Amino acid sequence: MDQLVTPAIWCDGTADEAARFYADVFREGSVVEQAPGLAATVSIHGFRLSLINGGDQYAPNPSISCILNFDPLLFGGEDQARAYLDELYERLSGGGVLMELGEYPFSPRYAWVRDRFGMTWRLMLTDPAGEPRPFILPAFMFGGTNHANAEEATEAWIALFDDAYRGALRRYEEGGPMEAGTVMFTDFTLRGTWMAAMDSGAFHDFTFTPGVSMIVSCRDQEEIDRYWTGLSAVPEAERCGWCVDRWGVSWQVVPHNIAELMADAATREKILQMGKIDLACL
Repeated sequence: MDQLVTPAIWCDGTADEAARFYADVFREGSVVEQAPGLAATVSIHGFRLSLINGGDQYAPNPSISCILNFDPLLFGGEDQARAYLDELYERLSGGGVLMELGEYPFSPRYAWVRDRFGMTWRLMLTDPAGEPRPFILPAFMFGGTNHANAEEATEAWIALFDDAYRGALRRYEEGGPMEAGTVMFTDFTLRGTWMAAMDSGAFHDFTFTPGVSMIVSCRDQEEIDRYWTGLSAVPEAERCGWCVDRWGVSWQVVPHNIAELMADAATREKILQMGKIDLACL
């Protein structure tokens, strides 16, 4: 099945280099699309990740990371899953370590690292007896001014998107590190892509930016219109298919053949002048 929601990392001229890095670091990684100088897409164990050359205005931050789910069932047993987790810990931590590799209450082996392109990864050994989840889940962390909005935002996204539903939802209890009732962890699907979210407290000084955005691939104008109406909440941020929702998450609501359209100079010029993409004008 085609992946219809894809995370995109904002790069400062390094998209091609980052694509080669990810294709090399992961055991099942390959560059699947490339528009040299503009953008690239990699496949990581079947999950697509886009890289966009946008300049130096933005960079990824930990508000949107990717969880790497080292489920022993995916990797031929716990020893193999641990070995791969440790291998990726070494290779993905070139930009620093946010949480050291070790045992935590929620996982016997976990680390949170930043790679040399600024993207953050949560490496987690999971229980094979739990519900099956894919290897990669984009994860939204609602901190700072967005703290305690994880449930409201994910409810709204689930209501808007096709093929969407909630999996787990675990809340903080009385006496925990956050207010009782806020979201410790939830996962959900949007158009078949698994994602996760959590509230993380008001002490984080970062929140969502275009440094990591989510690409929504649309079949036709009707889909573009519906997702744009449901997502765009900041009129001044509407530009060439990009919009920002009311929690500050950046979305790219684009036709499924956007790479082809952007490869043509005349069409690209028209797209760059648009807010919402109008297929009739292309």
